[in-house]
Amino acid sequence: MKLQNLLIILTLAGTAACSQKKGEEIASTPDYSITGVPFNEVTINDHFWLPKIETNRTVTIPASFAKCEEMGRMDNFLIAGGVMEGKTKGEMPFDDSDVYKIIEGAAYSMTTVPDPKLDHYVDSIIIIIKTGQEEDGYLTTWKIIDPTISPASWCAPGKRWEGLESSHELYNSGHMFEAAAAHYQATGKTNFLDIATKNADLLVKVFNQDHPELVPGHQIVETGLIKLYMITKKKDYLDLARHFLDARGDSTKRKLWGPYNQDHLPVIQQTEAVGHAVRAAYMYAGMTDIAALYNDDAYRTAVDKIWENIVDKKMYLTGGIGSKHEGEAFGENYELPNLTAYNETCAAIANVYWNYRMFLLNGDSKYIDVLERSLYNGVISGIGLDGKTFFYPNPLECDNHYAFNRGESLTREHWFDCSCCPTNLCRFMPSVPGYVYAQTNNKVYINLFVQSETNLKVNGTTVGVHQQTEYPWDGTVNIQVSPKKETKFALCLRIPGWAQNQPVPGNLYSYEGVNSHNVIVKVNNEVVELHTEKGYAVLNRSWKKGDRVEYTLPMDIRKVKANEQVLDDLGKVALERGPIVYCVEGADNDDVDHVSISSETSFTAAFNSKLLNGVEFITAADVSGKNFIAIPYFVWDNRGANKMKVWLPEN
Repeated sequence: MKLQNLLIILTLAGTAACSQKKGEEIASTPDYSITGVPFNEVTINDHFWLPKIETNRTVTIPASFAKCEEMGRMDNFLIAGGVMEGKTKGEMPFDDSDVYKIIEGAAYSMTTVPDPKLDHYVDSIIIIIKTGQEEDGYLTTWKIIDPTISPASWCAPGKRWEGLESSHELYNSGHMFEAAAAHYQATGKTNFLDIATKNADLLVKVFNQDHPELVPGHQIVETGLIKLYMITKKKDYLDLARHFLDARGDSTKRKLWGPYNQDHLPVIQQTEAVGHAVRAAYMYAGMTDIAALYNDDAYRTAVDKIWENIVDKKMYLTGGIGSKHEGEAFGENYELPNLTAYNETCAAIANVYWNYRMFLLNGDSKYIDVLERSLYNGVISGIGLDGKTFFYPNPLECDNHYAFNRGESLTREHWFDCSCCPTNLCRFMPSVPGYVYAQTNNKVYINLFVQSETNLKVNGTTVGVHQQTEYPWDGTVNIQVSPKKETKFALCLRIPGWAQNQPVPGNLYSYEGVNSHNVIVKVNNEVVELHTEKGYAVLNRSWKKGDRVEYTLPMDIRKVKANEQVLDDLGKVALERGPIVYCVEGADNDDVDHVSISSETSFTAAFNSKLLNGVEFITAADVSGKNFIAIPYFVWDNRGANKMKVWLPEN
């Protein structure tokens, strides 16, 4: 029977089981001292992010659903449930999670752009997922279908929970929980939430009672459980999330898996980022949640030390993390090669998730500096302008010989046998508006400069905030503040590190020279003296309807140098303008290998609406007098495979 026919039958059969709770507001993050303004309460209408989010909605999500059907991701649930016959389809033990992540992205998209057709399709997929779930809530299709065979050579066959180090059973659950929470919040329906809580109840029984010594092989179930807890208020879920973290690295209970899985030490004793970068960043996000929910100083100290290790010694200029192809892992301190850089797209996304939590916990702009760097460079570089071609790794150099992309490719691919990055982009892109604003009772934070608007409750008063800007190409941000009635609060404008002569926190990267322009803030056309706290310009005053703030950030073209311990970057510089990292690409330059600059090189920036969907590009003459062009790093390889460099020799 064809999948399309099964979809119709199962949808009709399951319609009555789809209950709804309309209008219920659910917190999306744990109890941090600062509250993020949810993405569905922020309206973006800019020329940079809105087209990307819309492309994700109209191209990436439908194309990814179609790939899942084509590759048998949906069939696996039907085979597991006995509705179809056959063997496991696909090559990865976490193929189930691809379906969950696309549903999460679809749910986020439907929150801002209602789509009855997509809503109906997602419901039909949820019914298929339910078909594959066992009576007690267990759901990992490849183990249900045939536990004696594993889809990947590195993943050992076995019964439930055997080979947990690589089976990805809990990873699948984690993505299911995140997706189910998103779907419930978007639609009010409990059809997916019921599947997720049934599985979570099983995990509580198994890992709190039967196997308390076991932990996830690939982290993310921790944050997923916390999201279910925020919806259901069932403390068992929160307790299990903490238990998984507390039990990690405990050699008194079992043989440890080692640094690759961040299972070499108890998490509160870890001070260095090691092992698989995506696993690590998801774990650090969960640890930050626990630090906030429990006000736990040991967890807070641990994530602080790990964060400092990354930004001081293990992060690329693009905000990418995980330098090694072997193990998709962090390297040693200062091990940041360019040609062989890994920088998995998923890791950049996880870096955003974690740094936002660190901001909510601490209220310091340095975390948003890292988030912004990852967001504008390391994340969106992973998806082509067409919305359906992808990078798995994101190197900072390409010589047209070293096949860097997954599948030994030199260019973007439409899909991968391991398709975690495309589906992660599906779920991430619609959530970008949620990183723009945040608040406390008497503070409103503007973290990202995006043409947008939102309404907040500040000291019991509704306050409208509207940004008008062409950022990241232009540094002028006009902000209108419109409280329903005059009220006093602090408007906190992030002063980016790059606008204060510091590319990133710490000393891993630095600028040559200083900005020729300063940050300027005007309130109602009058320049105000900057009062700063934790990297924010704090405007504490009584605001009334129609008040206007003009915020001007310097957009000089800057030359960046790496710490001299980064051997691959010795004698080289990179170019930045605002938050954007630039590169030279063969599509614009005849001889990328011989582009070099000097301390006297003069740069010019100009916007070209016809180049790569509209970008600000840089022109200059190299030391030989030959002109060259640099483009934003995130748009490279949208014109076919060709050479590329971020770091250029400086003579």
